[in-house]
Amino acid sequence: MKYILSIFLVAVVIGVCVGFYIRPDDIKTGDLIIGLSLVVLFFIIMPLFIYHRWKDRSVKEYMLTKENIEKMQNYTKDKKL
Repeated sequence: MKYILSIFLVAVVIGVCVGFYIRPDDIKTGDLIIGLSLVVLFFIIMPLFIYHRWKDRSVKEYMLTKENIEKMQNYTKDKKL
């Protein structure tokens, strides 16, 4: 997954660079390449990256429950001593 994300990211960066390179000669094509690269970045790479980083984590660890509040209070009390 890490390699797929890296390949997509490099492709998007190359696409944006090519778009800016082509843009002075052909504005429509340059804008199209830049736009498609950004769409791929935000709608394909970003969700894949978020899934990759969160797939093995439990959401309960980050929720504010009574147990977690007590853990935080005990942690601050232990730190002061």
